[in-house]
Amino acid sequence: MTVTRSDQSIVLIGAPVEEGAGTAGAIMGPAALRTARLVATLADLGHRVDDRGDLMLPPSLPTAPEGMDRARHYQRIAGWSRIIADATEAAMGQGGLPVVLGGDHSLSMGSVSGVARHCAKAGRPLFVLWLDAHADFNTPATSPSGNMHGMSAAFLCGEPGLEDLLGDKPAPRLAPENLTLFGIRSVDRDERALLADRGIDVIDMRLIDEFGVSVLMARVIERVAAAGGHLHVSLDVDFLDPSLAPGVGTTVPGGATYREAHLIMEMLHDSGLVGSLDVVELNPFLDDRGKSALLLVDLVASLFGRQVVARGGGRR
Repeated sequence: MTVTRSDQSIVLIGAPVEEGAGTAGAIMGPAALRTARLVATLADLGHRVDDRGDLMLPPSLPTAPEGMDRARHYQRIAGWSRIIADATEAAMGQGGLPVVLGGDHSLSMGSVSGVARHCAKAGRPLFVLWLDAHADFNTPATSPSGNMHGMSAAFLCGEPGLEDLLGDKPAPRLAPENLTLFGIRSVDRDERALLADRGIDVIDMRLIDEFGVSVLMARVIERVAAAGGHLHVSLDVDFLDPSLAPGVGTTVPGGATYREAHLIMEMLHDSGLVGSLDVVELNPFLDDRGKSALLLVDLVASLFGRQVVARGGGRR
């Protein structure tokens, strides 16, 4: 096996958030990824790795606005979102490529917001690739469960209900047309209508079965490249088929195969467009002897340059 060495400065930010999910255990996700040798794997690829450890909630939490009873653990998610956004923005401002280790998918409300602030300052359009079984496009008004990990994408696109989540800090909104939901196979009724109304690019497993991941991913990459955009990738464990990665609280059959997932990561690396990453929803309590964590580390390695046969570097 060969590797490409682009010598990037990767900043690891642990975000042990589990309050956004309906099943406890994602709090252990960052530790599991480190135990699976994420730091050493990235260093072996020639990258500079700055592991800044895990963030911690401050003792004083934000006050919940009126009507937040349909968003479970709002105060804690608001607290997490604010410190994650600050940490991610700071890492990018220092020239680093932030990799946020989760933790449930509510952490993306913070991580992508931090990236959006940086992109707004740089005058660069932000695109988000959401690799997930679920659309995560609920709001407090539409969510059947109230679990905030299912509201992340909607919040980032400016849907109503969570306007005060980041407090008085800037909260640039992601243009709905710049969001791609990839690998989707579980969508709630009200989400379906909202996605259609907003014109979100939804690539579900039916499209993947028909056209293949290479064609569909090439379209995403071409759109970002044409706009000169920054691409943020948010990788949820349940994007993968649960036979490969059982360590997640929201498994849905029929997910991405081992080769499909690696091909996506390899194409993203070759594009040279990825400037930030989330790895979310890993729940070691539900895993099988670290199987999911090890696969995630392998996928991250493919995203950052590991190749079976050398084909040349990306654009960086």
